[in-house]
Amino acid sequence: MGKNLIYFVDVTNRDGVQTSRLGLAKLQKTIINLMLDNMGITQSEFGFPTTKHELNYLNGNLELVDRGVIKNTILSGWMRGIAPDVIQSFQNVPRLKYVNLSVSTSDQMINGKYGGKKTKEDIINMTNEAVEAAKTCGAMMIGVNAEDASRSDLDYLITFATEAKKHGATRFRYCDTLGYDSPNIAYERIYTIAKETQMDIGLHFHNDLGMAVGNSIMGAKAAIDAGVNAYINTAINGMGERAGNADLVSCLLAIKKSSGFADGKYEIDPNIDLSKAWKLAKYTAYAFQVPIPINQVAVGDNAFAHESGIHADGALKDRRNYELYDYEELGRGEPEIVETGRTITTGEYGGIKGFRDVYDKLELEFKDEDEARNILELTRYANVHTQLPLTDSELRFIYHYPDVAAKIMTCTPYYIPTGELKKRVDSNLTTMPGSIV
Repeated sequence: MGKNLIYFVDVTNRDGVQTSRLGLAKLQKTIINLMLDNMGITQSEFGFPTTKHELNYLNGNLELVDRGVIKNTILSGWMRGIAPDVIQSFQNVPRLKYVNLSVSTSDQMINGKYGGKKTKEDIINMTNEAVEAAKTCGAMMIGVNAEDASRSDLDYLITFATEAKKHGATRFRYCDTLGYDSPNIAYERIYTIAKETQMDIGLHFHNDLGMAVGNSIMGAKAAIDAGVNAYINTAINGMGERAGNADLVSCLLAIKKSSGFADGKYEIDPNIDLSKAWKLAKYTAYAFQVPIPINQVAVGDNAFAHESGIHADGALKDRRNYELYDYEELGRGEPEIVETGRTITTGEYGGIKGFRDVYDKLELEFKDEDEARNILELTRYANVHTQLPLTDSELRFIYHYPDVAAKIMTCTPYYIPTGELKKRVDSNLTTMPGSIV
């Protein structure tokens, strides 16, 4: 057997998009998958195969895998750990091969969410049925997720994971759903689970108490110490529900640079290229329309800024005086050019002349007028789709993969009126509210 490694599963496109009052267009989610792939991130949990508005996006991205466009990053789907959802997922997304099945395991959630209608034994049986269903549907990797694991009984988690393993699960995800754990407790619990089950461990920590990164790296350390692989769940720029998830770049740097990981025992997936981090963080901030905090680890504007006389003097003499790592390692250092004169953009009302000027600057040519006008229409739809000026990456993607771009931007509402709504629609009845606007 080879050396156990720390892998990264980015959940921006599944958990990050659940950030309240925010979200991503399907084109933006696709660009993030492409950037994660370019960075060599192990896996992207790219969406919900039971959610109808996701289906064209999910199937379109798996087409990119088939074409060899996404070649480094595994795309995995998330679903509830119940057999009907698993079966529906594979019917909706036939190319799906990697899945994570989620179920609540704490007394609080079993009682609070299921209203006393499920026992702990029911949860195990339900999960086992879901795992069997995933195997039958052809899943290559099946992970089982224990929601609220940090508030779950430890012995029960071991039993839950062991039973799922018997039925074909290969990975157990420890979910600190409320950000409840502290790093030392996370280490102890995860070490025990990993040692007892000998399953690879997924580490999913929220940041409600500001400890998501610390918990994640200590959980990874515990998994390696117990003799299994670790799969840290992250979100770009720490996006996610409430206070967010563990930040991707922070976790990577903590393992690569912190004193606790300096002995070479704990190594990350060798495919990961940290120099792509800056571009990924900037694009994600743009897509979410959430500026990167000025003091954000590694990618914030002040991460390498020095003003205090003593600090500036020390940094100028030797950057190692006040910088733990180099900005070049993150892909930073190139000047950002902001046009202050004439700017031509292309958008939902753009014309062919301006459109051609934009693509000329990208050094992309059109063979004939039909090709140009087809791509123009797609860029118009893309601008409607994102409601933001299109980035160079988005424009290039539309140019090179127009059929997939059209697919992922297409969303047909699931609308089949039944019951009273059907009666109202069929009879053309109108309602007269007091006011709409």
